[in-house]
This record gives sequence, structure tokens and C-alpha cells, in this order.
Amino acid sequence: MPPRSAGGRKFGYRFPSILAALAALTACSQVIREPEPPAPAVDPAGIETTLFLIGDAGAPHEDEPVLAALERMVLEAPAAKLIVYLGDNIYPMGLPDTGTTGRENAEKQLLPQIAVATRTETRTIFVPGNHDWDYMGPNGWRAIRRQAAFIDIYGSPWATMLPSGGCPGPVVMDVGTHLRLVLLDTQWWLHDFEKPRDSTAGCRYYERPQVIRALDSALAAPEGRHVVVAAHHPLRSGGIHGGHVGLVPHLFPLRDLSDNLWLPLPVLGSYYAFNRKQGASNQDVNGPENVRMRRALDWVLARRKPLVYVAGHEHSLQVLDGHSARHLLVSGSGIYGHVSQVHQTDGTRYAAALSGFMRLDFLRDGRVRLGVFTVDAESVTTEAFSAFLE
Repeated sequence: MPPRSAGGRKFGYRFPSILAALAALTACSQVIREPEPPAPAVDPAGIETTLFLIGDAGAPHEDEPVLAALERMVLEAPAAKLIVYLGDNIYPMGLPDTGTTGRENAEKQLLPQIAVATRTETRTIFVPGNHDWDYMGPNGWRAIRRQAAFIDIYGSPWATMLPSGGCPGPVVMDVGTHLRLVLLDTQWWLHDFEKPRDSTAGCRYYERPQVIRALDSALAAPEGRHVVVAAHHPLRSGGIHGGHVGLVPHLFPLRDLSDNLWLPLPVLGSYYAFNRKQGASNQDVNGPENVRMRRALDWVLARRKPLVYVAGHEHSLQVLDGHSARHLLVSGSGIYGHVSQVHQTDGTRYAAALSGFMRLDFLRDGRVRLGVFTVDAESVTTEAFSAFLE
């Protein structure tokens, strides 16, 4: 049936063009990059250890292009290697209990990630994210322990969750002669419901001062060993969790729930965007508990200056100069197409609203090379940014 009026006809024809214009606007800001020459390739024989970093991969498509690209690169890596999944390993609410709604689908989301570990026979760490904690819900502590047990069963002996048991960490892993990996569960800091709080929980550390003292000790690595701190929540970001809301949420706030929800709600959207920017959610850097957590972490990181703090949470790829850690990495686009807008912020060297992952090569001569890899729908992989980290 044709539209009843010219006004209706105008809106009917123009609304798709508005969406197209917004999509074009988003595409134009897909990649932010200051001019910087790529780092020279290195002799594979000179690599001692390779660390792969991929986050927010918890709803992979069938034959997920990003996981396929990761698996190929892991198999081709010439030296000792390690994979770290940076949290949000299962969307939307972690691993439900056996026999409950959503359990089967949750298993299907986690198993392809575990399969990369088992098929390549590569040591793999799953860091917890906020979605893994029952999406910050009251059953979060139980959900995170279920996920850890599931990974142990299906990923043994290659994959495990660290920190485990809902414990905050830090967990320290020394790999080769040049890498110290320090793993944190940052959702423990932000969780409002039941979580490890005393000695009965089975955690080595269960109070904030204990965690900070332990982290200070973990960061004091021997000479020649580079420290990489891996967690789910970033310390700084050019994405929505970093307070950079952008235009789209003002008009289409439901896209934060699903990329396909292009329902225009301009008034509600502006209210939502304003509240996010002001710190309504502790999942954002401006949220009061997030501020408290980051102040504590920044204080101890600034004392020790680790080489890298890497996180997921934002669905983008970002490389930033840090103030506490020397380099801040965000690698949270481990599902093809599951990306969100990103903006230039303090210290941005590279930022892309593209799917992919990162790679750190620790060379025998002590240097560290970063590669940022984007992946398209056909699983074609491109090194979009590279640098030697000082």
C-alpha cells in the first residue's frame, strides 16, 4: 500500500537515507591514526615468545572470521606462544547453570574460543569480564566459577581462567626470559553483589589493600623482564566506556543492546548519553566505583611503570601512550562486525572501529614489537599498525 500523504512519503523515503548518512559518518571515523611509519618486520628466529591478545569474543558467528584468523596466525607463530582472551567470553550473561535457559547457546559461544587453544595446543588464559559475571548480576560469582570449571573440562590441558574463583588476582606468569604477565579480574572491584570478601572464599587476596600490595610486588619484575598487565576494563579509552559517546547514541540508544536496533529515540537517547558521560554506569571510566578502582591501579602502576596495560571492554582496537603503564592497549573487537565508534583521546596513536586482535612479539634481544591486526568478513588479515614498544 502506498503512503497516504506526501508527508508520509517524504519520511518513508528519507529515513533510510538518514541511516545511510549516519552509517557513512560512522565509517568515516572507523580508523583514527596519526601518521606513524610501520615497525620493520623481525626475523622469526629472533622471537622468543609471542603473546596474542583478543577480547569480547563471546558471541562468535559460525566459522567466526576473527577466530579463524587468530588460529592461523597462532599456528604460524615460530616461537613459544600464549593467547589471552580479555573477558566477555560469553554474551550476554556468562554461563547459566546446567539445564537452564541459555545454557546450550552459552556453551556454543565459548567452545569455539576454547577450540583455538586445543587445536593449536597453545597455552590460553581467559580473563573474566563483566558479562561473564552474570552481566553484573546477583548470580555473578556463581556464573564466573561455572565458566572456569567448564573451561577446565573442555580446554584441558591448554586453557584455563585466571584469576579463577571470582578472585581479584593478581596472578603472575613468567614466560621465557623477557615476559611477565600479570592477570587481574577488574569486575571484582565493580561488582555490587556477592563476591569473595574474606578468607573463607578461597582467594589469596580478597581486600582492596591486599590486592594493591600484591600488585605492587608483582610489578617489581627482575631486570630484563617486561611486564604486561591484562584485565577486562581499560584505564583510558576513546570509546563510549571512556566517556566519548558520539552522535549515534543520542539518536539510537538501543544500539548499545544490539547493533541492529536502529530505532530513533532522540530525547531518550540524549538523556541516556548524558547520563553515561556523567558516570551513571560503573562500567564506564566516569562511574564512581570505576574511578575508585582506576585511582588505586594507577597509583601502583605509576610506581612501577609496566610496559603494557591491556584490556577489552570497548569493541575497538586502540593504542595509546600511557601515564602509569607506558602503553595502554584496548583489544575488544574479537567478533567480526561487533564494533563501536571510537574517538581520538589523550595519547591516541591508533584507534579503529574494526574487528581484530593484537600481537606482542618478545624478541631474544629484549625488544618488544606490537602488531595490530584487522580482520574482514573473509578472514583476510591486515597488520594495520605496528611499533616497537619502549
